[in-house]
Amino acid sequence: MVGMTVYGSFPGARPRRLRTTPAMRRMVAETRLDPADLILPAFVREGASEPVPIAAMPGVVQHSVDTLRKAAVEAREAGVSGIMLFGVPEDARKDAAGTAGTDPGGILQVAVRAVKEEVGDELVVMSDLCLDEYTDHGHCGVLDADGRVDNDATLERYAEMAQVQADAGVHVVGPSGMMDGQVGVIRDALDTIGKEDVSILAYTAKYSSAFYGPFREAVASSLRGDRKTYQQDPANLRESLRELALDLQEGADMVMVKPAGPCLDVLARVAESVDVPVAAYQISGEYAMIEAAAEKGWIERDKAILETLTGIRRAGARMILTYWATEVAQKLGGARL
Repeated sequence: MVGMTVYGSFPGARPRRLRTTPAMRRMVAETRLDPADLILPAFVREGASEPVPIAAMPGVVQHSVDTLRKAAVEAREAGVSGIMLFGVPEDARKDAAGTAGTDPGGILQVAVRAVKEEVGDELVVMSDLCLDEYTDHGHCGVLDADGRVDNDATLERYAEMAQVQADAGVHVVGPSGMMDGQVGVIRDALDTIGKEDVSILAYTAKYSSAFYGPFREAVASSLRGDRKTYQQDPANLRESLRELALDLQEGADMVMVKPAGPCLDVLARVAESVDVPVAAYQISGEYAMIEAAAEKGWIERDKAILETLTGIRRAGARMILTYWATEVAQKLGGARL
């Protein structure tokens, strides 16, 4: 008899009925990816005449300014919402204070202007606001006499960076250095020069992660030591919620959790706690692991990419920074997965 087993009958609760066909599964899906959810992180290298492949991140490059323009157009046409720009200066331009980061003619400011010329306001142009790419020691701030990162002296440099990036035309600055008070200082610096419309995407929960390795190659990092005295301990959640409260108090327009995959619980808590947009960054190590496993034939690449992004979206991210942004947006097309 239908509905009967040796263990008795079911009263009608059969969730599998809603999994019977692809159309049915699509119709009842609780979480959907959309191209507009995605932000493309992109690297631009000073002096490059053509893209420079990043060995640890197959398919990702350090762009020349010209190829960055093309990548921005491609992202816009795919429906991606934003592009987050990272500058890679020539080694000779690095110094203890990261002065190339506040030079109006520095590579990041050049890149911002180039992308704005190409896409205008049709793509949200975002810039990494941090000193690590520009310092000869590779840390996210200036160092004191004992070689420690000087929080308050670094804030002065961040204020300058915010102003030159805003003058270049950026829509959003992303202070990623994890200095105490950085959001408030940057907000004041922007408002002082009449750039009240420039938004701040706060790196609220940025953990000291083992998954940043490939990124260090991507930005040609000069880091000596580690960043554990300013990036957060991956063991902590309440600390991140405290950082969240401080960032919002200081004027953050949006907040971020980084890395995304290992921190889905943090992402969910943050998303439940705020009424501002929440972003998550699927970082270089997350990208590299999937690409490496797929190259070995151990996983199905495209399915793994979509599954990880869907998980990040399900945990509460309204925006996802991912190196697959343009590719995924193109595959989503008009469909909503």
